[in-house]
Amino acid sequence: MSDTTTETESTGTGYQRPPAEVRFAAELDRLREDDSGPRPPGWALSLTAARRFIVGDDALGVRRKFVGDTALIDRALVTLATSRGLMLVGEPGTAKSLLSELIAAAVSGTSTLTIQGGAATTEDQIKYSWNYALLVSEGPSTRSLVPAPLLTGMAEGRVVRFEEITRCPLEVQDSLLSPLSDRVLAIPELSGHESMVFARDGFNVIATANTRDRGVNEMSAALKRRFNFETVFPIADFATELDLVEQEAGRLLEHSGVEAAPRRDVLEVLVTTFRELRNATTEDGRSMDRLSAVMSTAEAVSVAHQVGVRGWFLRGEEGSAADIVECLAGTAAKDSPEDLARLRRYLEQQAPRRPGEQWKALHAARHLLPG
Repeated sequence: MSDTTTETESTGTGYQRPPAEVRFAAELDRLREDDSGPRPPGWALSLTAARRFIVGDDALGVRRKFVGDTALIDRALVTLATSRGLMLVGEPGTAKSLLSELIAAAVSGTSTLTIQGGAATTEDQIKYSWNYALLVSEGPSTRSLVPAPLLTGMAEGRVVRFEEITRCPLEVQDSLLSPLSDRVLAIPELSGHESMVFARDGFNVIATANTRDRGVNEMSAALKRRFNFETVFPIADFATELDLVEQEAGRLLEHSGVEAAPRRDVLEVLVTTFRELRNATTEDGRSMDRLSAVMSTAEAVSVAHQVGVRGWFLRGEEGSAADIVECLAGTAAKDSPEDLARLRRYLEQQAPRRPGEQWKALHAARHLLPG
């Protein structure tokens, strides 16, 4: 998982998080100018250029934005080029949404045709709705039609992102069946050729689902058949995860007005703690309690950001391992009150075994946990 560039600030938008095609506009321009490979119909870049946008290209000054299996990127791009939907599944915080955003920006030039799945999501938010003032005065017409992301993506030949699809009711999910199989969307309120929207080249759907939540509204077998499934796994290598947390936390702290970069030794303690609580195993192979809360890389970046903000704005310094304890409390207490007790046992039993001042500080600050 990663999202790295100095071009974020150079956009000058003032937005907290511009879309990928804005943050990385200069990189996309360089890739388009250098792109001589064959492009699938409707694509803004060739497969090789889209791949370089995500995994990086030092020669063109394109930074790596996703830390994970490169073969997964290849399979995902090939899936979209064959007009099958792409389903990204995995633990929360493994950068599925980031990957879908990057792919959409590379393939279509835009990543903003996004449906956010949830219990309250309706078909209107997926397909289309109506301007009721015009509907009453003029009746059903293209003027009174309000397109939603799916209709826009089909009409313009762009990739549509469907986040957390399994949080939607089953009947809402199945509204994708005809667009994915027949590549057509019917608008029965209209007549003639306007009553059917046929998908243009380049249209496809990237959906995401957390493996922890797949049982909330399990997908129908018919809809599953229209997707290729790819699993995004947590980062396996400690050094890679540490570098990523340092890079992302530094970017967030700079955006928050913090002038001090995060301390490497503090981040080492943080990442080690997250990995051990996530895997329920210490570095030397001892078993321990597993937290029910999600201890993902994304959460580690968030805690590192909080540590830096606390240290700088409260004390004018970088932040220490003692800050980690208080910041971890909000992460560990999300799903189960027992997680705080598990975290306390970790601080009492595992932290004293480790050498270094920051581990001592982590152990000494265990009393800061609530309860």
